[in-house]
Amino acid sequence: MMLEHGGQLNDAAERWGIPRSEWLDLSTGINPIGWPVPNIPAEVWQRLPEADDGLDDIIREWSGASSAACVPVPGSQAAIMALPRLRKPCRVGIPVPGYREHGHSWRHAGHRIVPIAPEQTGGGFSGCDDRWLDQLDVLVWINPNNPTGAIIPPSTLMRWHQRLQKRGGWLVVDEAFMDATPAFSLCFHAGLPGLVVLRSLGKFFGLAGVRAGVVLADNRIAEGLKQALGPWVLSGPARYVMRQVLTDTAWQWQARTRLQRSACTLREMLQAAGLTLAGGSALFQTVRIDNPKILADQLAARAVLVRVFDQPGMVRFGLAADERQSQKLMEALAARKCD
Repeated sequence: MMLEHGGQLNDAAERWGIPRSEWLDLSTGINPIGWPVPNIPAEVWQRLPEADDGLDDIIREWSGASSAACVPVPGSQAAIMALPRLRKPCRVGIPVPGYREHGHSWRHAGHRIVPIAPEQTGGGFSGCDDRWLDQLDVLVWINPNNPTGAIIPPSTLMRWHQRLQKRGGWLVVDEAFMDATPAFSLCFHAGLPGLVVLRSLGKFFGLAGVRAGVVLADNRIAEGLKQALGPWVLSGPARYVMRQVLTDTAWQWQARTRLQRSACTLREMLQAAGLTLAGGSALFQTVRIDNPKILADQLAARAVLVRVFDQPGMVRFGLAADERQSQKLMEALAARKCD
């Protein structure tokens, strides 16, 4: 069974009878002003990908993961699907709410899923009573969370990792939305036994189509993952783009500043529309609502696509690229009150 995701613009255009060109797609949480991809040299298309192209060193410099093994992957999704195959069936904690592909992949590989709600962890901040971890062999955590944007501080995550590792357990941290807040990343600790960190170019860099990311882990897990994925897992053009974008630190700094401003504008717009914020990040804002599908349909009727989460009821809004798109969202939010 395939899970539904944001970005299904063709389906929305057909369902609502609105041409694709007229839609404002806020369903993915992808940076709407992505890194400007340069022309790719012809030889990059003509040669097989080469692992000694310097990409690993660039990843370590960018992430701060100086002692980690690097496994470039075609987006975090490839790692999410492959990692469960590296362990025998065990008990795996999955945050709820959260990106559902994690639980889907571990369950599909024969593991027993243990849903972990924020209140079960004491919010991640209070005290050191981490006995809830003793029921788990693996804990997957999404930091910042998708869709709530909640961030658990590195000190807490490392405490959890140490408790799990004492029994040979793993902590897998999905940092798909972390680039805007790098101080909270666990990349600096990557390389420790049983710690796995996932990063990608899709969200912050706005390069979801290139399908490029990296797993930072200890040597044992990294080698197992490489064997599971096989050779040439990341294309030559993807490796080329990754080398260029990760060294463009000036663009990254400017993007963080711009995204924070845009997120603030979006928060204010949603609150002005009478919606209740449930959380968010620099790349999206999420509202809590009893009937999320009704809100999504009201906006879709005006060619605005958002992401619905049923349990609990939430709707996630990505960022507009410019003033024209912001105005379109504002008008769609205002018009729903007249429905």
